[in-house]
Amino acid sequence: MTAKIFALSGVALLALATPALAAPQAASTAAKPAPVADLVKQVDIPYEEFTLKNGLRVIVHTDRKAPVVAVSVWYDVGSKHEPKGKTGFAHLFEHLMFNGSENAPGDFFEPLKQVGATDYNGTTWYDRTNYFETVPTPALERALFLESDRMGYLLGAITQRVLDVQRGVVQNEKRQGDNQPYGLVDYAKTAALFSPDHPYGHDTIGSMADLDAASLEDVKNWFRDHYGASNAIVVLAGDVDVATAKPLIEKYFGAIPAGQKTVRPAAPVPALAAPKIEVMKDRVATTRIMRTWVVPGLDSTDATALDVAAGVLGGLASSRLDNALVRKEKLAVAVTAGNQTFAQVGMFEVSADVRPGVDPGLVAKRLDEIVADFIKNGPTADEVQRVATGEVSDRIEGLESVGGFGGKAVALAQGALYSDDPGFYKKQLATLANETPANVKAVTAKWLSRPVYALTIEPGARAAYDEAKAAEEKPEVADAAPFKGTRGEMPAVGTIADLDFPKVERAKLKNGIELIYAQRNAVPITRAVISFDAGVAADPATKLGTQQLTLGMLDEGTTTKDSIAIAEARERLGAEIGTGASLDRTFLSLSTPSTNLGPSLDLFADVTLNPAFAPAEVARLKNQQLAGIASELTNPGGLAGRALPKLIYGPASPYAKSAGRGDPVAVAALTRADLVAFQHAWLRPEKAKIFVVSDRPLAEVKAALDQRFGNWKGIGTAGVKDFSKASAPSAPKILLIDRPDSPQSLILGAAPNSLKGTAELLPVITANDALGGSFLSRINMDLREDKHWTYGASGNFSRSQNAAPYIVSAPVQADKTGPSIAAIRQQVGDFLTTRGLTKAEFDRTIIGKTRELAGNFETSGDVLSAMQTNDLYKRPDDYYATITQKYRALTQAELDAAARATIDPKSFIWVVVGDAKMVRPQLDSLGLPVEVVPAASIAGVK
Repeated sequence: MTAKIFALSGVALLALATPALAAPQAASTAAKPAPVADLVKQVDIPYEEFTLKNGLRVIVHTDRKAPVVAVSVWYDVGSKHEPKGKTGFAHLFEHLMFNGSENAPGDFFEPLKQVGATDYNGTTWYDRTNYFETVPTPALERALFLESDRMGYLLGAITQRVLDVQRGVVQNEKRQGDNQPYGLVDYAKTAALFSPDHPYGHDTIGSMADLDAASLEDVKNWFRDHYGASNAIVVLAGDVDVATAKPLIEKYFGAIPAGQKTVRPAAPVPALAAPKIEVMKDRVATTRIMRTWVVPGLDSTDATALDVAAGVLGGLASSRLDNALVRKEKLAVAVTAGNQTFAQVGMFEVSADVRPGVDPGLVAKRLDEIVADFIKNGPTADEVQRVATGEVSDRIEGLESVGGFGGKAVALAQGALYSDDPGFYKKQLATLANETPANVKAVTAKWLSRPVYALTIEPGARAAYDEAKAAEEKPEVADAAPFKGTRGEMPAVGTIADLDFPKVERAKLKNGIELIYAQRNAVPITRAVISFDAGVAADPATKLGTQQLTLGMLDEGTTTKDSIAIAEARERLGAEIGTGASLDRTFLSLSTPSTNLGPSLDLFADVTLNPAFAPAEVARLKNQQLAGIASELTNPGGLAGRALPKLIYGPASPYAKSAGRGDPVAVAALTRADLVAFQHAWLRPEKAKIFVVSDRPLAEVKAALDQRFGNWKGIGTAGVKDFSKASAPSAPKILLIDRPDSPQSLILGAAPNSLKGTAELLPVITANDALGGSFLSRINMDLREDKHWTYGASGNFSRSQNAAPYIVSAPVQADKTGPSIAAIRQQVGDFLTTRGLTKAEFDRTIIGKTRELAGNFETSGDVLSAMQTNDLYKRPDDYYATITQKYRALTQAELDAAARATIDPKSFIWVVVGDAKMVRPQLDSLGLPVEVVPAASIAGVK
């Protein structure tokens, strides 16, 4: 299921609106949203901490909701600590930390996979490097062994081969980001706003030249200088306590030398002497106007006020920029404002994407006028309160996860590292709750009255790309004999209990809508989805894009509220209302603090049942959707995603309509009547099911939904999806979409088959874990860890109710496009013939799949998604409660046979998005017909 939160924009012309659906019975008496201060009280992460003799700081938070523990290790080193000529070293070293240590040789993900780890990764930023994983409680000791081994026993495992591989991987990570529209903007901002010798004066990814120059001794010295115990913080959050944690930490980390503590560099907030104006050309669809200032970071009391200012200007759905430039004046198709806060500085930015046909100079003038007015007059009290409510609501939702990229372990570690206070998040929220319009105005005037960096990105040819200098021509160096470890075997993993999936209950509203419900009490949040049996397959074949525009219009005004009123009401409640679609389902979603459930459901029902579809707003949303289609035609993923469906499903399949935001010609011709007709046919109670996960009991939830949706009746004749027509996929070939000046090529390879998603696909999906479905899969390990031609490659079954083609995705460096396709074909062919699933791969997959279940369903969002998936594929509600037994019943031979019977290596259809002048010669030797088309031709989806 694809979730999408649409911008709430457009003023409804209520006089022209006609209710498309029968109204529900009167909703409950309007209730006031909970005060921000009350929401803040719900944010609490109690912790204990201790420090080892070597200086290692350890923080422990106990959360018994699931039998998992998040392990998060933060090092006080980031790109701001890199000396001249060593840019990108902090991030490069992060990659090296995943290639084995002296007592745990090989890929770090291998032992993590074996214990059922989830949410495992590492990240590098200006101020820190962190490593994290969530493991089943009985695997905690092994996770601590692994983390301690790479902290204290790494150097013997770093070889020239490891360095060369990860250098190539990092350079492809850089290419992948740079290859996107606007992908070079951050480099321009950094160069304009900071001097080269400022700690924040270069980007974390580094330069190709510095990465090329990194020597083995350089990276070893980086470890010696920054990876001691006294320079690290370990956070354990979850099913653990100090009494358990302390002896384990002492056992595994106590002997590690303290090492050097990183010295925080001086990083004053720089100011431009005068406004700086620059213009950049890029292969983009719309002109983007940007304004950026350097502002204080987390170490300043001004940071929170600047966050509020950014929210009011362009972060809220009802922001000043949205209301003026997008809704009322219709000069822009998108606006943003944000305050990116680092430890010592921040970057405050506003931007506007110019509506095609509008003078960019006019948009720039109005953007500057709106910012100037805000500096002069500041926000209103209601605007400040709405920003604060949204931020606190997001924090409450984040508390449900113990680890990962943004869970409780992250909040504690970040506070400890940046502010020497694990509970610093509470101070931030208290400051936020107490912010005043006067203070926000004063702080904004203080920092945004300084000279601005004004950047305009215009459509046009890019400047020459700064490529790596013949990195691939370096001869491979044979590594010395493997380092012999000194710590003995990794600790054993205890017995891991089977998944305890929440009980799923079903009820019906009085009009027959089925309610599927599960209770989760970890956080006071209610999540609800109204799922309609529609989806992309229901989009009118001659009017592709109708569904997208219909969904976009739902919160653009109802018969009683215009879009601004809807947005403001949602923000006061701290609620999120979203719309989206998969191939088979169309859905509306709500997430809200449960204390605001009643008024949030009132708003949700109004948006669902009473959209106005005002003609003026339909016209504006059409322009925005057309601009989105134009953007898809400049984006590698957008181009490939528009081209592949009709090739893999066949042009007559309803699934072939899955082509981005639609047909631009059809979208331009859509009328209000088209949208009302789609709503009448598909967004109706007979096609709806409501899924809810909440801390509130079923009886209360059902009563609340019955009051608002129980009298809902459909209008007219319901739509019908037709899968009866035969639709043959394309013959094997290569479609090359020419995207000039691309440093990478995006490869999609798709193999059609006869599968249906409603069948039991567990054997073949499980078999694919070894071929393309995990980091350790053959496709990824070959292209990334052996050849280092990509940042990551994968292959998976794209499952829907009536189909499940196998699709490989690999963004690769441009000069290795042909060889990468050849390598993928080799891996797939071998797996299905001479080198089938091995016993080691089978064991790793089954053990990992069963052990990771508790982590996979840690949050209410995970449970909500599983409930919908079970319903879509017609599985019982207790499917995941019994899946452990299903995994254990599988055999190696069964999995191997399932893969061989399903995937035909000779049937692959390839879509490549890249620079044809470089890529085409590489494809001609692959033995397949090659069709070359310009990117603009992909606009037509018929």
